[in-house]
Amino acid sequence: MSDFNNVKNVQPLADFNWDEFENGSSSNVSKQDLEKAYDETLNKIQEHEVVEGTVISIDKKEVVVNIGYKSDGIIPASEFRYNPDLKVGDKVEVYVEDQEDKKGQLVLSHKKARLSKSWELINKAMDNNEVIQGYIKCRTKGGMIVDVFGIEAFLPGSQIDVHPIRDYDMFVGKTMEFKVVKINQEFRNVVVSHKALIEAELEAQKKEIISHLEKGQVLEGTVKNITSYGVFVDLGGVDGLVHITDLSWGRVSDPHEVVQLDQKINVVILDFDEEKKRIALGLKQLTPHPWDSLDPNLKVGDHVKGKVVVIADYGAFVEIQPGVEGLIHVSEMSWSQHLRSAQEFLHVGDEVEAVILSLDRQERKMSLGIKQLKEDPWETIEQKYPVGSRHTAKVRNFTNFGIFVELEEGVDGLIHISDLSWTKKVKHPSEFTSVGADIDVVVLDIDKENRRLSLGHKQLEENPWDKYEEIYTPGSVHEGKITEMMDKGAVITLTEGGEGFATPKHLTKEDGSQAKLGEVLPFKVIEFNKDSRRIILSHSRTFEEGKDEPKATRRHNSGAARKSQDTPVINNVAAGTSLGDLDVLAKLKADLENGK
Repeated sequence: MSDFNNVKNVQPLADFNWDEFENGSSSNVSKQDLEKAYDETLNKIQEHEVVEGTVISIDKKEVVVNIGYKSDGIIPASEFRYNPDLKVGDKVEVYVEDQEDKKGQLVLSHKKARLSKSWELINKAMDNNEVIQGYIKCRTKGGMIVDVFGIEAFLPGSQIDVHPIRDYDMFVGKTMEFKVVKINQEFRNVVVSHKALIEAELEAQKKEIISHLEKGQVLEGTVKNITSYGVFVDLGGVDGLVHITDLSWGRVSDPHEVVQLDQKINVVILDFDEEKKRIALGLKQLTPHPWDSLDPNLKVGDHVKGKVVVIADYGAFVEIQPGVEGLIHVSEMSWSQHLRSAQEFLHVGDEVEAVILSLDRQERKMSLGIKQLKEDPWETIEQKYPVGSRHTAKVRNFTNFGIFVELEEGVDGLIHISDLSWTKKVKHPSEFTSVGADIDVVVLDIDKENRRLSLGHKQLEENPWDKYEEIYTPGSVHEGKITEMMDKGAVITLTEGGEGFATPKHLTKEDGSQAKLGEVLPFKVIEFNKDSRRIILSHSRTFEEGKDEPKATRRHNSGAARKSQDTPVINNVAAGTSLGDLDVLAKLKADLENGK
């Protein structure tokens, strides 16, 4: 099976005896000489080099290639899979792996021969913008693997065609034309594109189509791709976008609700940019605006029904018919003055009834309300919550000056901090109750114009200071417990009710020590003021009686002994320096003068 066209010119031996050779005798010619003569008729090849050979046989498994050597080489047919047009007689490059294996067979590889020159060919193809062939081997993440010159190149899914590919498997096993678009020399990565071959033609086609476009023109197209923000439509070589807001007059959350892939639809051209080759399309514009078909008899005050389509913090949009929406502001959802989030009242998908508050057909705006479906509680506030009536309210929130409560939805009131307790001095409302708790109240005043009620809690009970006035007379002694210590003095909780206050000098005990928190001691009342709800107490006064009496006598009588048996004893009332002490002296003097 040698190819004699490749046999080199060999000079005959000068002393070769042809007669002996023909008679079967070659005694004058050695075996080595014969082998040498034969070898010289063959190509000189070296292992691990690339040579050119000729295909002499092809079957499903093997391709036999002759390179002018003493035996032919057999190469797996899979190495020629990239070239389905291979035929007998074609010249191919092969890599000599072994001149003679264990079976005496010449071992060749077409794949390695291609690899040795593949990078040169790949770089040349990219530099010259050449079109090359490749065999698509398999799918991979994001695209396909293509055999190009024996190198595995990556074909991104977006570069297979100008149209989105939904079935990648249909391309596996195909031989296609490609352009090399990117090479990474360091990592020997190659990216190819089939889409690039047809884009140039499409570009010219786009220019031609766009040059004939006009705004308002209606065209038929095919839905090419659906995204979250709109639909791409193929207009016959050029794509346009129907934004999601232009699909329908009503709100669309997903474009799949309106169109389907490969669907034929009519669209209107809204705008286009010849330079950027962008075309804005509309679908809803092919139908009349729903506001134009709104019932002409609909007016402010009418009741309408609709579906909540959008919720925001400030309100809810209700669709009363496709494309016609009204806004229910959060302030129109409840008579309550506590503005809350609209999500607390309504949810998307809710079917609601509402009252039309305003209607502007020209601006295509409508405002609605749902609180108007209920009676305004302030219209009959005097009848339902008259002054002096008692109710249970819910604590809404605190301020430094009081508690805001809600008697019912839309009816709020304020309990001033001074109206919480007759006896306890409340520094902050949180000491008295908690948000969300129920509290009993009495209506003190109604401010209908500002929609506020003045409420009281302590008024539920009788004023204990009327009783305290009789109990805590100046000079009387009562038992009390020190419940709070401050720099200015101490708060004393009295056994018979109420609280009093003693300054530090009035907390001195008989042994000279200072009274401490939690001690229970006797206290003398040195001042009582009902209007300001104040009781001034002294522990030291309970044991100082008589000690300073001579001083007091001299102070009031200029040294004369004016005391008689019938004259009541004044228990050192003048020893203190408070105004309350002076008041007591004056009262005693008046009693003496009246002969009491």
